[in-house]
Amino acid sequence: GKYQQWAKANAFISKLPGNIKAEKEKTAQAQQTINAHLTECKLSEHMIPYTDKLFKKAAIEWLIATDQPIQALEHPKFKEMIDVASRAMQGVKIPGCKATRTEIMQIFKTHLTCLKVKLNVCTISFSTRPFLIYVIE
Repeated sequence: GKYQQWAKANAFISKLPGNIKAEKEKTAQAQQTINAHLTECKLSEHMIPYTDKLFKKAAIEWLIATDQPIQALEHPKFKEMIDVASRAMQGVKIPGCKATRTEIMQIFKTHLTCLKVKLNVCTISFSTRPFLIYVIE
């Protein structure tokens, strides 16, 4: 009627129930036609196959981007990390900063506990200053 003509002429979006329903159906139909053209791709389909040349390039870019010394590529722990990652079947999940920090703190605490046991050390606190006593057997 007149309202629809006025709304169309003035670029006004009608809020009448019938118009809202028609707009939703129109949007749903447009979405259906888009979905028909989309296909889901698996992660493995987009993975670039390994080559020594590609690894060399990535390693050099990593050295530059993180300001690592060239010897970092020869470090046994770097080689160990690459060996572990190479066995991953579906990519590698790299831990975030918070998870890494927590793990480092836990490793350090475990290391100190083992060191304390190895050295047979007890900590005694008098007032505000702790003293270390080494027990020699």
